[in-house]
Amino acid sequence: MTDIPVELDKHRGMAAQKATDLRRALAEVENNVRELRERESDLENRLMTVPATSWPEAAVKARYLLNLYLATLPAEDTRHRALVSALFDDFLRLGGEGCGD
Repeated sequence: MTDIPVELDKHRGMAAQKATDLRRALAEVENNVRELRERESDLENRLMTVPATSWPEAAVKARYLLNLYLATLPAEDTRHRALVSALFDDFLRLGGEGCGD
């Protein structure tokens, strides 16, 4: 027996290699989604529990909520999309740094 690992992927057919690659990619994506949900949950908990101490900090919370709302809007709802965009511009103009993307 040797201590050198055998690269099993080299001994598989092309279809098996592709299936393995797809399973690995899917597992990676699922892991990234899970991590993203955990980070979002942590952020939302902090946004709920830590009060804003300035208007720019409050605008950061509002920006987060507006982005959630924007994600639910249908593409053809250009009026509401334009309103959200105008509000983001207001945040930047009035709040200075700390409110931008």
